[in-house]
Amino acid sequence: MQLDYAQLAALAAVVGEGSFERAAQRLHVTPSAVSQRIRQLEERVGAVLVHRGVPCRATPAGLPLLRHAERVALLEAELVAALPHAPSSGSAARAPLRVAVNADSLATWLMPALARFAQAWPAVQLDLVVEDQDHATDRLRDGDVLAAVTSSAAPVQGCSSHALGALRYVATASPAFVARWFERGVDARSLSAAPCLVFNRKDALQSRWLQRVTRRALAPPRHWVPSTQGFVDGALAGLGWGMNPLPLVQGHLAARHLVELVPDRPVDVPLHWQCSRLALPALVALTDAVRATAQVELRGSKVQGRR
Repeated sequence: MQLDYAQLAALAAVVGEGSFERAAQRLHVTPSAVSQRIRQLEERVGAVLVHRGVPCRATPAGLPLLRHAERVALLEAELVAALPHAPSSGSAARAPLRVAVNADSLATWLMPALARFAQAWPAVQLDLVVEDQDHATDRLRDGDVLAAVTSSAAPVQGCSSHALGALRYVATASPAFVARWFERGVDARSLSAAPCLVFNRKDALQSRWLQRVTRRALAPPRHWVPSTQGFVDGALAGLGWGMNPLPLVQGHLAARHLVELVPDRPVDVPLHWQCSRLALPALVALTDAVRATAQVELRGSKVQGRR
């Protein structure tokens, strides 16, 4: 089947922008022209490719075509960059590069690597998907992303895996919270009663730390706080105790705004960078930037971990 790349570009624009109107603005055509291209592509494929909703989403039949269009756009971005009279990034369409990252990496060490890459590759726009590091490989298997920060060292089929180092977490709470809930010490009884913070339903780090400290499977009261900064703020406010990335709370610990529940019992979360083996120079450049930053910012230890 021969594909029409104007139609594929329309599909990518509709899904990327979330509506036919914004896709038309991006492609500098009318919404009716975008609608016609999508309809023609659906007729050619023999399947509905777009859920017409708010926002518009690719159907299962549309996803493979969408990912193909994104890979073609990355190759075109490389070609444009190599041309002697290439258009500026302001006038050229940008190619999306989807990457799965965990929220804590974004908040601590990863952003400088992404910024360095973006400055070197202005024709590429990063499309970051926030995903728990223990589940990011699912996104790679589904073809939803081309690279991911993950806790899994075993490479997904078609991907390469690079050890990055470890992000250290410490169990922290405010002094007032400790005085209220741990007046008689931190043990299985007090930890069963004291509320803890949990990032989301995939977050098992608090449970793992409890098991490690008490040798028991405890189920304390929980507050769900799906925000890295919210986790720190919740601990500072006395909402509960939680496993916070050490880089985010070092200053609070030094100032005694937060304290460790059990000193010297951190958890080091091993992180890996998995990326598609497709020969995409932009992906190679992003991999180099991520690995170089991780080498400076992350610890070399490789223990068990989370978010």
